[in-house]
Amino acid sequence: MKLKDQVALITGAGRNIGKAMAKLFAAEGAKIIIGEMHQGRGQAVVDEIKQAGGQAGLVLGDVSNSADVQRMVKESVALFGGIDILVNNAALTDHANIFDSTEEEFDKIIAVSLKGPYLVTKYVAVQMRDQKRGGKVLNFGSTSGLVGRFDGIAYAAAKAGVINMTRAMAVQLAEYGIRVNCIVPNRSGSPVGYDDDVAGSRTFQNLAGRLGTADDQAKAALFLVSDDSSFIIGHPLIVDGGVMATANFPREQFQK
Repeated sequence: MKLKDQVALITGAGRNIGKAMAKLFAAEGAKIIIGEMHQGRGQAVVDEIKQAGGQAGLVLGDVSNSADVQRMVKESVALFGGIDILVNNAALTDHANIFDSTEEEFDKIIAVSLKGPYLVTKYVAVQMRDQKRGGKVLNFGSTSGLVGRFDGIAYAAAKAGVINMTRAMAVQLAEYGIRVNCIVPNRSGSPVGYDDDVAGSRTFQNLAGRLGTADDQAKAALFLVSDDSSFIIGHPLIVDGGVMATANFPREQFQK
């Protein structure tokens, strides 16, 4: 087992990629803490993990709220005695261009999708530093943070920020044995912000010839939080089915 007896806090783990990571990490021996705003959704994943023979608990809160985050970290430590792995997966998206977007919506997306990973890492890193056994932090960016898009102005800004914030975190936390990396997905499973599984309705254009799945991202995440990647630090791992490799191709050539 690659994560035996390690404690993993995963935010936004009640659905899609977060849920897939929680179940995979548990199968690899980790004790899982589901960080969620939705109690029913989070508890359902906890129950699944326990029914499969794993260990899991639930902490509720808003990752953009400092008081909530500090409480969630304390509750996580109370559940399993520490935190070895943090995955900043929780996010919100928008579908507005710069003309249609509102300042209120922009602030909300930035608060959850960029400030959230900052806050959770800030307080989890204190715990990891004080434990004196190092740790792993995994942020989630997006290909939307690497190229321009016709909508999602706030989401594009937030995810670009997450990617470079990962590098800054890696530099600042390495001396404490805390290794920070980032997954950069593209269209995997259900869209951000949907409660239901609507993956089947999504379109895609990539080299893999299929839509990405939540499991695709979970397997990459497992690699980055396990000792298999011990020499990889501050890296944005693009897991996109080849989308970025074809970003400059004419569309008609891309579809051949």
